Order: sequence, then C-alpha cells, then structure tokens
Amino acid sequence: MTVDTSAEQHPLAYLLSQRGMSNEAYLFRVAEQHRRMGYGQMGHRKEKASRWVSGENAPTLRTQFAMAALEKIPPEAVLAHGWPGWLLLAVPDDHAILTAPWTTTATVHALEIAGGPVDRRKFLITTSVTLTGTVAQWSGATPAGAVSTGGRRIDDSTPDRFERRLDELRHLDDELGSGEVYDAARTELRLILSALNDASYSERVGRRLFGAAAEASRSAGWTAYDSGRIAAAERHYVTAMRAAASADDPVVGANTLAFWAIQQYSTGNPRGAIDLIEAALTQAPRIGSARMTAMLHARACRAHARAGDTRAAARSANAAMDTYGHAGPMEADPACVYWFNLGETHQLLGSSALNLGNPRQALRHFQDASTAHHNEGEAYDGDAFPRGHAIYLARLAEAHLALGDIDAAVDTAHTAVARMGGVTSARGTSTLDDLRQKLGRRRGVPVVADFLNYTADERPAARLGYVAAGTGSLGGRSSRV
Repeated sequence: MTVDTSAEQHPLAYLLSQRGMSNEAYLFRVAEQHRRMGYGQMGHRKEKASRWVSGENAPTLRTQFAMAALEKIPPEAVLAHGWPGWLLLAVPDDHAILTAPWTTTATVHALEIAGGPVDRRKFLITTSVTLTGTVAQWSGATPAGAVSTGGRRIDDSTPDRFERRLDELRHLDDELGSGEVYDAARTELRLILSALNDASYSERVGRRLFGAAAEASRSAGWTAYDSGRIAAAERHYVTAMRAAASADDPVVGANTLAFWAIQQYSTGNPRGAIDLIEAALTQAPRIGSARMTAMLHARACRAHARAGDTRAAARSANAAMDTYGHAGPMEADPACVYWFNLGETHQLLGSSALNLGNPRQALRHFQDASTAHHNEGEAYDGDAFPRGHAIYLARLAEAHLALGDIDAAVDTAHTAVARMGGVTSARGTSTLDDLRQKLGRRRGVPVVADFLNYTADERPAARLGYVAAGTGSLGGRSSRV
C-alpha cells in the first residue's frame, strides 16, 4: 500500500508518497543495502516504517546509513542533520534550496522553485545545521554583479514600482490576513523573476530587483506561515536570504530573519530563533535604525522567553526599551518597520512575560501598550492591525485568567473573537483556540460556559472569521507577535 496518510507530517512519509512506494517495498530495499554494507540482516515488516513516521522510534544509525546510501547522501550529512532532517536532502527541490552555492544563478533557480506549486507539507524543512549554514552563507556572501544585457532595457522605475506594490502587500496583510495575500506575494515574485530573467539592466537596477525578490519572498514566507504552510514558509525564507545577499540589502535580510525567528520559536525551536535574531543584530550598525534594532531586541526577548531564559529575556527587554528611546521619526526608518512603535514593544514584552509565568507583569505591559503616550502615535493601534490585536487580546485574557479575574478574561476573549472577523489567519485561530482550552478548565462558571458555547459552533465562528480559511475547524499556531 502506498504511504500517503502522513505525507504532510513526516519527511519519510512525504518521500515515499512522492515516489508512490509502499512501506514494504522501501524497507526491502533498505534491508538489502543494510546487508550489502556488512551490517547484517534487518527486519523489513511494514510496521517498522510506520513506527518511524509516527515518532514511536527511530531507525538505528546503521539503518540510517543504509538508507542514506540508497539516496546517495554521505554519512556525514546523516550525522550533521540528524533524523529525520537528513531525509530532506533526498528531495531535489529542498536540496537545491538548502545546499546550492550562493550564486546569482542558484538564487534565481531557488526563487523559481519557491514560487512554484504550493508546498503543503506541515513539517519544518530546515534543521539546526541548515539554519546555521544559511546564516553563515548570508553573512559572508559577496553581492551579485547582477548585470543583464539581454531583453528590453529597464531602469530604476521598474524596481520602484515593485517596491511600492510590495509595501501595499504589507498593509493588505495587516487588514485582510494571510489567505489571499500569500497568492499575491507569489504573483509579485513571478513578475520580479520575469524582469530578472528577461530584461536588460544595470548592476544597480539588478541589485534592486534582487532586493524586491527578497521582500516578495519574505512576504510569501510570512503569509505562508500565518496560513499554516510551514514548509512553504521556510522555502520562501531561505530564498529571501539568498536574494537579500545578492542585493547586498541588510534591511530585507535582517527583517526576514526576524520573521523567520517567529516561526522557529513558535514551532519549538527557540534556540534557532535566537541564532537568527543574533545574526540580524550584527547588521544593526550598518542599517542605522534605532527602531529596527529595538524591534530585533524585542524579538530576541520573545525567543528567550520561549526558551524559558528569564535573565536573557530581561536583558533583551531592557535593550529594546533603551534602544527605542533613541528612535527618530517613522519616516526616517526602513519602510518595513512601519508597524513597530512603543505600544508594539509593550505588547511583545507582555507576551514574553506571560510565557515566563509572570501574568502580573504581562498585564502591566498589555495595559501600557494602549496608553503609551511618549510621543504622538506611540500607542498600539488595534484598528490598523486586527489580527495582531486579536492575538494580543487573547493573551491579555490569559493574563486576567491567570490572576483569577474571570469576568475580565471572558470580556476580553469576546472582544478578541470579534476582532478576528474578516481576517484569515491560522495562527490567530490557534491562539484563540488555546485560550478556549484554558477557559475550558473553568467551564463551571456561567460566563465561561456561555463563551465556550458561543465559540463552539463552527458556523458562527466562521461568520466571525474565527476559523481560518482552509483549517475547517478551530486549529492552526500563534501578526508579528
């Protein structure tokens, strides 16, 4: 029987599904290779592969070496990436994106792969090794001498148009959520690739086109992740870093790392998220934006909090607040940090305090986010960011619940659900679902029971926008939060 029931959940199941190969047929080949390599006999009942896919156990190292030999993958890659990460190297597209040299030609090819059919796998495609390698390659990459003499000549007006369109996509994502914006970002990427491949341009224009491709890929990565497509998101993030290196654009590179870090700490890898943010911070002197640097410190605080490191989170929180004190007018900063102000800083630090089990401190930050008045425009603007506001309100409700104020928790939860109306976001849906589970422990309280009943029926929930497109019911994982 062809293995396809878990193809979205595990690299081995995905690999066999792509090849139309059954468990038995695959294990028989592995057993033969195991014997040829002098490792002796190996059982090949189909249940063995099922246990590997389910995570019940993993193949022995010798078995993995035999599997790798069949895939023409060296044993050192098995040791470096670990199980099941090394299996990704057997997927041609993953191999091209993750291991190809950082050249202009390879970058364009990676962008074409990432912009192709949607990758619907639900497992991460990067390991700690590939994360480290991507950061190292980006940090040491030589900017591309991107010159083209074929096709119709274009000038700076073309990247100008792409940059304006990509800026609009950022704001549409805030207003509408990730569902349709993901497709729009991929369309922009294809248009930019068409210009890179078919037009004639100077080195300056070429670098700007690669910068636009990097931003289109970052936007696609973020909206893919927010829609629950985590493998597709990682493909886009890796290709965004390649394009940022070709563009010699530290802003889009650092911003991509910050967004990629959200995915890493939200899917159980806070250490990887910290590494990404630390790499982004190395570019802060070159970027010269206190606002962007403060955002990176606040993002580091979130990663440290997810790792349970109270001291490191506090250091990053202090660095975020101190650095933000030097921020100038929004117009002087990179366009990509239009969303970050003092109120947003408090929201991120409040979320971190909640992760660290300090709901009282979290509550203070959440309240300060709405009342920030250091300068005009510093308070958190929930109307401009309905998805983010819904997520932050859910966390505020959680803080109230942890402090025993059930009425405030339920009132805030109702507001959070209403704020999600008309915005598609698997992460927003998941955050609200997590809150429902926590409130479920107080089901005996009438106001809690009323809220749970109100949000239990999928149809009214969908009418509110509570169920993200494509999820079918309450589900999904946590705007830039």
